[in-house]
Amino acid sequence: MYAIVEIAGQQFKVEEGKKIFVHRLKAENGKKLEFDQVLLIEDKGKVIVGEPVIKDAVVEAKVLEHLKGDKVIVFKKKRKKGYRVKNGHRQYFTQVEIVSIKEKAAGKKAETAAEKAEEPKAEKAEAATATAGEKAAVKKPRAPKTQAAEEKAPEKAAPKTTGRKSTSKKE
Repeated sequence: MYAIVEIAGQQFKVEEGKKIFVHRLKAENGKKLEFDQVLLIEDKGKVIVGEPVIKDAVVEAKVLEHLKGDKVIVFKKKRKKGYRVKNGHRQYFTQVEIVSIKEKAAGKKAETAAEKAEEPKAEKAEAATATAGEKAAVKKPRAPKTQAAEEKAPEKAAPKTTGRKSTSKKE
């Protein structure tokens, strides 16, 4: 069983008993944390995907220690100009051990939510057909067009002129 969880703005694939390094969290050593931003859970071939997260799913973790990562050296140089800059950086991390992945009956709730979604659709369809019937009864029938009305229809008008004088020579 594994899950994909969002922790401190990053996504991690976690399994029970696995240790991971995440960006520094404000928690003391030995403290237990719960992460509720679970995006996906896989259990024995059964995959549950959140939209965007799975409701009522929680990953429990225990903070092991806070430490610094390896030093990263940033060196900048421009040839023939005498420009050299050397900077170093060490990122702060928290080591976390995944204790458990819980999916608090997310599958049962998904089924009941799907059933509830079907019921209002049926009611809306009935209401739509009823209102369409009422609208048909209210509409007034139009009088058929007569030949006189068709003859009175304006013919195509001549194209409008812009009022500018033409620049071509007159003969």
